[in-house]
Amino acid sequence: MSRADEEEESLNARLEAGTADRVSAVLLEQLADKLGGRAPGSVVFGEPVVSQDVTVIPVARIGFGFGGNTGQEAGHDGVVGGGAEARPLGFIEIKEGRTRYKPIRDPWVKVLVPLTGGLLAGTAILRYLTRRGRH
Repeated sequence: MSRADEEEESLNARLEAGTADRVSAVLLEQLADKLGGRAPGSVVFGEPVVSQDVTVIPVARIGFGFGGNTGQEAGHDGVVGGGAEARPLGFIEIKEGRTRYKPIRDPWVKVLVPLTGGLLAGTAILRYLTRRGRH
């Protein structure tokens, strides 16, 4: 194969790769538009559950993300990945004609907040006492 033929083949490969890159980018953009319009960190409600005279409706936040790239050189594949998350926020309770939202709190918050406050208060008291003892 002559040098001119090699250069022409290389140019054709780069043009084909560039076209594939643009097509892939357009497809990813269209997919992002369609999925993003549906659930960009949306709050969703589950199916109501009825037991005796109480109705409970679960509430959660969902989100997702994805990304990818096309191969930078001819003959190299691109990479695409994604993920989704659903996090419970709380529930709506309907009981005796009254509706209340009850959030689900992280159990560690009930432990760490008072513990941190106690440590800060204890440190402040110790500093005060040590400074008072020096004077």
